[in-house]
Amino acid sequence: MNSMRTLCRAALIVLPGALAAQTPVTLTLGGAARLAAAQSGPTAIARTRIEQADARVRQARSLLFPTISASAGENERNQNTATFGFAFRDAAGKPVFDPNGQILPAVKVLDLRGRAQANLVDLSVAAKLGTVRQQVRVAEADAAGAADQAASQAATAYVRAVRADAALGARIADSTLAAELLAIANDQLKAGVGVALDVTRARSQLAASRAQLISARAERDRARLDLRRITSLDPSADLVLSDSLMLLPVSGGLPTADDATRVALSRRADLRTVAAQKIAAEQTVAATRMERLPTLGIFGDQGAIGNSSAHLLNTYTWGLQLSVPIFDGFRREARVQEQRAQVHETDARRRDLEAQTAIEVRAALLDLASARELLAAADERLMLAQQELEQARQRFTAGVSGNADVITASLGINAARTQVVDARAAYQTARVTLARAQGTVTDLP
Repeated sequence: MNSMRTLCRAALIVLPGALAAQTPVTLTLGGAARLAAAQSGPTAIARTRIEQADARVRQARSLLFPTISASAGENERNQNTATFGFAFRDAAGKPVFDPNGQILPAVKVLDLRGRAQANLVDLSVAAKLGTVRQQVRVAEADAAGAADQAASQAATAYVRAVRADAALGARIADSTLAAELLAIANDQLKAGVGVALDVTRARSQLAASRAQLISARAERDRARLDLRRITSLDPSADLVLSDSLMLLPVSGGLPTADDATRVALSRRADLRTVAAQKIAAEQTVAATRMERLPTLGIFGDQGAIGNSSAHLLNTYTWGLQLSVPIFDGFRREARVQEQRAQVHETDARRRDLEAQTAIEVRAALLDLASARELLAAADERLMLAQQELEQARQRFTAGVSGNADVITASLGINAARTQVVDARAAYQTARVTLARAQGTVTDLP
């Protein structure tokens, strides 16, 4: 729970009642992850399970305290003498009651009573209390896992949002270039050194660029809506992304697979959850075994009883009770067998999850290394496409050739810009994937 409070302080916390007043909201990549971890819907739901587990601890602890109750009752009942076999006789030897039974007059009884009962020695109760306390730790680990999952989704959505911004910028640059080419074609046509076909080509390229621009703007808006949803921000809040795709870091050395795996094994919340579940299962086995031990308890009640409130006499009952389990039809042994199987299951899940973690870390490192190489290739292609466009533009401006080469070069630079955006987005996504595999998404800057 302390880690959750730390996340809340580190992230930009926006309370539901004040969402509209928190505009504009500025987020970084790591800030979006921490915000989602602190206040996303799945995280809030997981925290309620911690509260439920705490309540179960209080329920289990109640068995260590005495139970006290009070009762008050008034009843009136007649009796059939034959029911109890009454055979009273008078001095002459005659039966007082009809041997075949007779109804006695009703007797009214008023009973006011208090009762207390407590366990003095019951080792299984303490063991079960330890089990439910361990379930709280399981719930806390589950909540941490839900927070990590939300953080990973928010970080991925943030990368999509900055990618959409970068794609929109590329399409704006394409539209600007197409408009410039159309202006040059019109000028050349008016000067008598150009042809109408060049103008038509330029207009067609400008229309295509505008269509791509409209699509990119819509994609940018959808990506920001997704980011608001994952971080539980108001859909109408003004969202400012302080990072841009082109400024997010793409340098730095990669950790070795062994080092990254060691970090993952120590930080991932799902591994902590499985470890806590195994401890809880082992404690359940121990608690069930302790049910075989004798238990010692004390009980007592005291009250007043009589046929009216004016004629009440005090009565009491108290005693010690020793209970020794002897035979329950092998139900307890079957429960122990089932719980041992649960221990084996959680142990198998832990080994499988550790193996899966190692694979995920290595796969993320491969994706990150590959994305870095693809980014270098995309940057080189963009540089060459810019050179090609400049050379074709100079020839077209000088009237040496038509604008077909310029249109072809502009299409090439359009594709090169898109490739650079995709390569940078793939690299940042690989960063998030590695952080998720290591359980360190909320540590992102």
